[in-house]
Amino acid sequence: MNVPVLVITIFFLLQTRNFLNTKEKMPTWDRWLIGTAIVLAGLFVLDKILDTNGAYQLKATWVCYVALALNIYIVNAGARRYPPARALLLALIPFLLVLAGTSFVRSFLEKSLYDPYKDVFENSIGFAYVWVFSLFGYAARQRKTYSKEHQARIDREEAERRERQVLEGLVQERTQELTQQKAEITRQKEELELALSELRATQDQLVQREKLASLGELTAGIAHEIQNPLNFVNNFSEVSVDLVTELLEERQRPPAERDADLEEELLSDLSQNLTKISHHGQRASGIVRNMLQHSRTSTGQREPTDLNALADEYLRLSYHGLRAKDKSFNANFRTELDADLPRVKVVAQDIGRVLLNLFNNAFYAVQQRQIAERQSDTLKGFAYQPTVVVTTIQTPVGVEIQVRDNGTGMSDEVQQKIFQPFFTTKPSGSGTGLGLSLSYEIITKGHGGTLLLDSKDGVGTTFTILLPAT
Repeated sequence: MNVPVLVITIFFLLQTRNFLNTKEKMPTWDRWLIGTAIVLAGLFVLDKILDTNGAYQLKATWVCYVALALNIYIVNAGARRYPPARALLLALIPFLLVLAGTSFVRSFLEKSLYDPYKDVFENSIGFAYVWVFSLFGYAARQRKTYSKEHQARIDREEAERRERQVLEGLVQERTQELTQQKAEITRQKEELELALSELRATQDQLVQREKLASLGELTAGIAHEIQNPLNFVNNFSEVSVDLVTELLEERQRPPAERDADLEEELLSDLSQNLTKISHHGQRASGIVRNMLQHSRTSTGQREPTDLNALADEYLRLSYHGLRAKDKSFNANFRTELDADLPRVKVVAQDIGRVLLNLFNNAFYAVQQRQIAERQSDTLKGFAYQPTVVVTTIQTPVGVEIQVRDNGTGMSDEVQQKIFQPFFTTKPSGSGTGLGLSLSYEIITKGHGGTLLLDSKDGVGTTFTILLPAT
């Protein structure tokens, strides 16, 4: 037996176990490797015994070659998953081919081929030994490097696993926090919705209060306005009663003494009185009807409306309402109405509320300036004449209503906030701050128009309503 070949074969069988860690990863092949190494060792002992006796010479070297071929097969199977084993494979295959080929030639072609090229075959065998150990050293270094990289990869994966666990923990904690925050947000949302509902209910109450407040301001003006037609009705009724009495007395005379012309005159006067009574009664009825329209909620139904009549009526009602609260207040008011102004489809009670609000603000502004001027105790102050003017103009795109006064006016800061809900320049308890904001919504959203403001502090204010033609 070739002892160097035996030693190398057993050496590589055992090294293959270390390279591939067959004990854990390939237990079946591990048993084959150990068993083969034991068999080769036994053959070596048997070969020595037989050589000692001198009777036989056991050619066990070929068994080593078979064992190397088995080792190469196992390494090839393991190299699919273990790259360093490929270097070991490159070491064993050429070594086996050279040694097995040389043994074959020496055994069967010794004289014809081996002897002439003996030096070549011997040098090849020497080179095979150098090759196998050189590649084995390279494979060992590669294995060491691979092991370090593999361990580093395992460490990274372990670190990543720990990081994932930490991140998962953080995610769970964050999820719990978000769940709690969501629950808190839901609770706050419910509270806000409840508060919004209460706010809307309060706003509706304030809007109704604003309407009732304007209705209260109308009451005194209505009482004054309705008193005039009632006086006419009462006066003409009394006169008509006297005329009827006189007519009956004339009818009771003998036919020869009756004055037909007088009867005709009495009947004519009576007819005129009844016409006037009917006219002033309708006037009083119209005032009451407008008052009811102002107090009830708008239906949103637009109808052709005489804006001149509406502006004139609410101007007088606003003035007399303010006069009823302050007998010392006097102001000039007049109308500059376009006689050719067409009827415009609007919600009459809503536009009436807007006009009333603008008139009330105008009279309030001139009243405040009058008080301030008189407190100055100067001739110019007492010469101040409060004036409110309403103007209607037909334009190419619609109708324009202007309400201007020579009152206190507004600063730039006040003008920027004047249409905001609940903003008021009046003392606490004197206004809700909703009048102009509601007026703005009625004109812009309710009628598609525009409400403009032009004011100069200490000089006066002009509100302009622009309603589109319909």
